[in-house]
Amino acid sequence: MVLTGDNLTDAQPGFDSQTQEPVVNLTLDGKGARIFKDVTRDNVGKRMAIILFEKGKGEVVTAPVIRAEIGGGRVQISGRMTTAEANDTALLLRAGSLAAPMEIIEERTIGPSLGAENIAKGFNSVTWGFVVIVAFMAIYYAMFGVFSGIALGVNLLLLVAVLSLLQATLTLPGMAAMALALGMAIDSNVLINERVREELRNGVSPQAAIHAGYDRAWSTILDSNITTLIAGVALLAFGSGPVRGFAVVHCIGILTSMFSAVLFSRGLVNLWYGGKKKLKSVSIGTVWRPEAGTAVKAD
Repeated sequence: MVLTGDNLTDAQPGFDSQTQEPVVNLTLDGKGARIFKDVTRDNVGKRMAIILFEKGKGEVVTAPVIRAEIGGGRVQISGRMTTAEANDTALLLRAGSLAAPMEIIEERTIGPSLGAENIAKGFNSVTWGFVVIVAFMAIYYAMFGVFSGIALGVNLLLLVAVLSLLQATLTLPGMAAMALALGMAIDSNVLINERVREELRNGVSPQAAIHAGYDRAWSTILDSNITTLIAGVALLAFGSGPVRGFAVVHCIGILTSMFSAVLFSRGLVNLWYGGKKKLKSVSIGTVWRPEAGTAVKAD
């Protein structure tokens, strides 16, 4: 054995600059380059076998003919190979340069039906979560709850649209992040609705209560979303694989929820109530007055 995988630093597929045929380009370290130069000088016209050893058994990967003395540590393997064969050969050579052998502990084959089932369950969880949230908001906050539900639907559409523009693959962690985004998005509407209720409880007129409720809730919504966005960016920066997929949907969901929960819902409320010159009441559920021990219904 003249050289080992320890002397191989890289192996990449490529194309010959003159014939445009697929080739494999090898890069040797300093010691390997010196040995290879001497071997090729003394064995021009002979074949040199490249053997991959695994568990004590050797298998010839390729056996090219030495055409000339090769120095400098850069070697090119060519001759009647397809692009796929060049890719496979380069991959095998890189694997052969690993310091430790690979031992397969367990091997499983997963069919497409299992993945389809998991995706269906993910969609069902998002759908049912959306339906339950919208139903609760409509019951608890009346017309303002309906506005919140519409804004939540717009948030979901925006999130899917942005992911489509980015050509992102929706995985199970991504669906989990989408379900989490729905819950976080409705939090903003809860803050806004409770602020409006608080203003009505203090005797403020409905139109002024709507204006003050959105303005005063905005700072709280901004602070909570920024801190959550920082956590998402940290996951995106330091995570990998499924964690990064979760972080991408999580961060986009935060941005779309801030738009839909504040700007879009406020537009809906202004469209519904803004045209009324003398607004006497708003439909936001029961406005409790703890100090009087009674409840006043704002219809």
